[in-house]
Amino acid sequence: MQTGIRGGPQAFLTEGRLRALVLTVATVETTVPVPAERERLLALGAGLVTVTLWASAFVGIRSASHHLSPGALAFGRLSIASLALGLILIWRREPLPSRRDLGTIALVGVFWFGLYNIALNEAERRVDAGTAAMLVNIGPILIAVLAGFVLQEGFPQRLFAGLAVALAGVAVIASATSENGLAASWGALLCVLAAIFYAVGVVAQKPVLARVSALQVTWLACTFGALVCLPFAFSLGDQLSDAPASSIVWMVYLAIAPMAIGFLTWGYALARTTAGRMGSLTYLVPPIAILLGWLILDESPPALALVGGAICLVGVFIARRGGARRPA
Repeated sequence: MQTGIRGGPQAFLTEGRLRALVLTVATVETTVPVPAERERLLALGAGLVTVTLWASAFVGIRSASHHLSPGALAFGRLSIASLALGLILIWRREPLPSRRDLGTIALVGVFWFGLYNIALNEAERRVDAGTAAMLVNIGPILIAVLAGFVLQEGFPQRLFAGLAVALAGVAVIASATSENGLAASWGALLCVLAAIFYAVGVVAQKPVLARVSALQVTWLACTFGALVCLPFAFSLGDQLSDAPASSIVWMVYLAIAPMAIGFLTWGYALARTTAGRMGSLTYLVPPIAILLGWLILDESPPALALVGGAICLVGVFIARRGGARRPA
């Protein structure tokens, strides 16, 4: 498998566009109410921005991880994102949330921003970007399961059927990657672990967004995530001196685009639509990640992994067709 970079993060968004997008989403949250149809379209647009940026993150992580360790990369991007969003919050002078909401946001930061990123960064040292994206995308089913327990939304039969199908897809992908040795299978397991952290974060985040702005939630979650990764600060300092400029640029891109902007637009959209609809948009992440991995890293997952990914998506589709309510 070749991993030569034929492009870079500059191909996605320029600095001016990144700044404009962050300020636009932050501003829309506190402007006068908009008509329901326009708000729905704004939420859809924000969601599409999110899945595109998150798909590019799988490519960026895959590239930067050649020279930066998982923990160091996670700490670097979380710290940069926290600083960038913090400056915007100082400018906007938003008050801090209540202690109750602060504790919930801390949970989101620890699981989704901290542990999720460490697990995913480590996984992408062993599996390609497309395979990682497909495995992590079982998250919507896990969200439904957690919502059944935590939010008491029940467990429809179709949900269990979809879960079984998706788990079968995970087994197929693990089988496809295991031909490269135990390390690849461990990478697949880490992707599933990352999906669990992601699901915990979404279920915890959804109720808070009704009371706290997406900008505030994203900044605080980034900050708590950076604290989780603080033990890797010295490793980042040591590795930056030997890392090529391309890896440093990817780290900054991962911090500003998929992290700061991607989670900001996600929070904006999630606050204005159901978690089920937002989850359906994340199904676009794997094919976009595979396309970007092919264009930029010149790599593609094994054919059997593609089959497994398709089975995962079928399982998620079956579960969503069950009509179970998503976290509200």
